[in-house]
Amino acid sequence: MEMKLNMPGAAAQGEAVAAPAAASGATLAVLPEQVVYAQLLDHGMRAGLTMLVLSFFAYVLGVAEPQVPLADLPNYWSMPVGQYLAAAGVGTGWNWLTLAHKGDFMNFLGIAFLSAVTIVCYIRILPLSLKARDPLVIGIVVAEILVLILAASGILAAGH
Repeated sequence: MEMKLNMPGAAAQGEAVAAPAAASGATLAVLPEQVVYAQLLDHGMRAGLTMLVLSFFAYVLGVAEPQVPLADLPNYWSMPVGQYLAAAGVGTGWNWLTLAHKGDFMNFLGIAFLSAVTIVCYIRILPLSLKARDPLVIGIVVAEILVLILAASGILAAGH
């Protein structure tokens, strides 16, 4: 079931937009922040998916040399993590960035991008939330940004 919204100028004026509810016949208020967030999330998802597809083909077609050759990959499958990391010359945490040029690690760029899209969406709607002067929404948006950045930083990583 798809819901399309036609919002002639309402979002630009900072007003909620009435949208038909799925089956009940009621209307839902769609705030400009929600529309901006959803549009940016959609663009980010499409860009991230494109990155994943391109990096997959670069790996499979041998355009980018892998860290672990595709033919050798089955030899690593049964190894414990520590042994695999040592044998493959791979670090933990954000160390994958040093291998992002390798075919088998290139896909991490798309994954990291997709993970960051939500943070970017929240940062984008923060000015709209500040303009609306809703302290609860502002607090939630700021908290989301801080928690997601903290989680992505790896500072709270455990078990490595």
